[in-house]
Amino acid sequence: MESLLLRPSFFQPSSFQPSGGRSWRNDTLNKAGSSRSSTSTARAKVEGCSLLRFQRGRSRHRVKAIKERSFSQPRSHTKSLYVNATSGSQPLESEPGAYGGSKGVLDSVKNAVDAFYRFSRPHTVVGTALSIVSVSLLSVEKLADISPLFFTGMLEAVAAALMMNIYIVGLNQLTDIEIDKVNKPYLPLASGEFSVGTGVLIVTSFSIMSFWLGWVIKSWPLFWALSISFVLGTAYSINLPLLRWKRFAFVAALCILAVRAVIVQICFYLHMQMHVFGRSAIFSRPLIFATAFMSFFSVVIALFKDIPDMEGDKIFGIRSFTVQLGQKRVFWTCIALLEIAYGIAMFIGAASPYMWSKGITVIGHAMLALLLWNRAKSVDLTSKTAIASCYMFVWKLFYAEYLLIPLVR
Repeated sequence: MESLLLRPSFFQPSSFQPSGGRSWRNDTLNKAGSSRSSTSTARAKVEGCSLLRFQRGRSRHRVKAIKERSFSQPRSHTKSLYVNATSGSQPLESEPGAYGGSKGVLDSVKNAVDAFYRFSRPHTVVGTALSIVSVSLLSVEKLADISPLFFTGMLEAVAAALMMNIYIVGLNQLTDIEIDKVNKPYLPLASGEFSVGTGVLIVTSFSIMSFWLGWVIKSWPLFWALSISFVLGTAYSINLPLLRWKRFAFVAALCILAVRAVIVQICFYLHMQMHVFGRSAIFSRPLIFATAFMSFFSVVIALFKDIPDMEGDKIFGIRSFTVQLGQKRVFWTCIALLEIAYGIAMFIGAASPYMWSKGITVIGHAMLALLLWNRAKSVDLTSKTAIASCYMFVWKLFYAEYLLIPLVR
């Protein structure tokens, strides 16, 4: 009975395990671990595939949403969003000029036109055009002279003279680049906007076109005006032995006087009188007055233009009157010469047999003389900007005089 109540020995764990029991357990555990590892790897692969499918689905959803918004957004913006959604990178920016190409071209054209405008020295262009128009009107003897023939002849002279004017001022800038970097840094050659090659091309082209037009017109007074202006303008500026006459104050003033006071008045008057109207050369009273008055004015311009440029002229050895005598003395000499010229003009106007001419010339020159005096008193001679501004005011008086000259009878 007792033997039946007791557990048999083979039910004890120790007695049940064989001698290799420990090895069998380890193998069993290793197999179970391997099975669990395989299961984890498979599960990770499944989860990875699920995550990848989820991300791809989310990406497709984002792209779909972007495409739906493309109907209300610019194309470039949609492209940027698409790249960002698919690659996760930063949005692509539009390339410079992609949509502003036409604006960039327009800006380049505007800059080129502005540079050429400054290169041509517009105050001299306006002065040349006004002087030719004014002198052309001196050849008008009766109302019938104002005809298409008159305007054609006048415009031919203006066009040829302006081309020669651009040659002269352009050559002066080509030979004065270093000086202009001090005196006039805004000019395109001094500032680097134009290369030397561009400057040479411009002055060469305009001189050729000027002579070509003068030859085609077949007006000898006009051709001589262009030729003398070319020679004096070249000798004034170009740096060759015995030339570059701008270095010598007196000779430089004579060059400007010869062109502005004599050549412009006489040659262009003869162009209209002889070539256009086919008349004999007659030096009328208004022509003599215009030549004499503009002689004063040309001397003043020749002296005055060097006053604001004294610094650069002194550095580069240009012996102008301003360098030799000083700014203040030359400035008031110019003002005195112009006031004397206005006094003479009023005297000549008062001697006119025509009352309308007498009234206009006397009152007109008196007003200009008063304006000049008031402006001169307010100029700060220690300020280069103030002196340059007054110089441009003198050019405005020069323009105004050419409006009065045709009324001197």
